[in-house]
Amino acid sequence: MTDKILTEQNLVVRHSALELIEHWAIAISGLVLFLTGMFELPMSKRYYISSVPGLGWSSDYMTSLYLHYAAAIVFTAAAMFHLVYHGLRGEKGLLPQKGDFSESITVIKSLFGFGKEPPMNKYLPEQRLAYVGMAFIILMLIVSGLVKTYKNLYAPDMSLNVVLWATWIHNIFFILFFLAFLAHMAAIVLRPNWPMVRGIFTGKVRLDYARHRHSIWIAEIEPAPAVPPEIPFVAVEEAPPMKEEKAAIENMKEDDASSETINKYNEHNE
Repeated sequence: MTDKILTEQNLVVRHSALELIEHWAIAISGLVLFLTGMFELPMSKRYYISSVPGLGWSSDYMTSLYLHYAAAIVFTAAAMFHLVYHGLRGEKGLLPQKGDFSESITVIKSLFGFGKEPPMNKYLPEQRLAYVGMAFIILMLIVSGLVKTYKNLYAPDMSLNVVLWATWIHNIFFILFFLAFLAHMAAIVLRPNWPMVRGIFTGKVRLDYARHRHSIWIAEIEPAPAVPPEIPFVAVEEAPPMKEEKAAIENMKEDDASSETINKYNEHNE
């Protein structure tokens, strides 16, 4: 587990360096795929994008295609690494849980002042639902993209029906990917989510924020307070009297006996 509380800095580690690399590799390569896919339609010259300084290459179909392939390699590799690496480690924090849909509605309502947000774990319920949705979109983009690439590079005579299906699937999930990206950006704009932006860049969020909103997660990783060891009770036996004490005790007894004898003699004479 990479989660770690840095009390002195008022921070908690939410994402490891490797997780940040995965996130940004998918995000940046996905953005390049989106732009180069648009340029291939073609849209660059039609909407005067190629006239923007530094984007003259965008009207060249082959340049956009090669960039699209290069970004696709990074995109696919990062997605597969994420799946295999975290799957082998048994990390399930982002997988949906029972009640996520209803809880996500409660959370969204609380963001707009309706009701109170319940205590949360490391990830919000809507984040877990969005994760699965995005994973499915990415899977369909990769599969359909591989079919189209195989056709372009190795099988130009591939069945027309297969090519059409792959193209339609690729285009539909291309739009869904863009909409999911917009939803992701919209979630960041909401004020209660602002403290999480820091975690996207540094992997750390404020500890006081995490205690307030992700109390279940913090309770799981926060070390238990140290309990002082119990001191066992030892019965102390009374020490035997020393020689001097013994002599003093004997003298006191003799004095008491003498006093008693004198008192009895006086009583008798009276």
